[in-house]
Amino acid sequence: QLHLVESGGGLVQPGGSLRLSCADSKATSLSFYTVKWYRQSPGEQRELVAGSGSGGSTDYAHFARDRFTISRDPAKKTVYLQMDNLKPEDTATYYCNAGLGGFTCWGQGTQVTVSP
Repeated sequence: QLHLVESGGGLVQPGGSLRLSCADSKATSLSFYTVKWYRQSPGEQRELVAGSGSGGSTDYAHFARDRFTISRDPAKKTVYLQMDNLKPEDTATYYCNAGLGGFTCWGQGTQVTVSP
């Protein structure tokens, strides 16, 4: 089983950047998993931000398409979400999800706050 851990969140000014990381705490490779980033703001539903298929495909929510980049580092067994030109409306808890067949696993989330 996986135990996903996200990191890299924090407080950043509008226009700034953050890079979120997602990895298994036991260093299991995520290469065969579809890995997605979601986010959730208080009072809002969790929404998809970006996804990375095991074969290399990627997809993005409309708000992320020109500012966020999802990538993998197989050597580090980590999936990243590079977020540039951050806006206050990007403030949320960001979650990593890994899925394979009928199996799915969530991390505990990392907080991103975009504020002057």
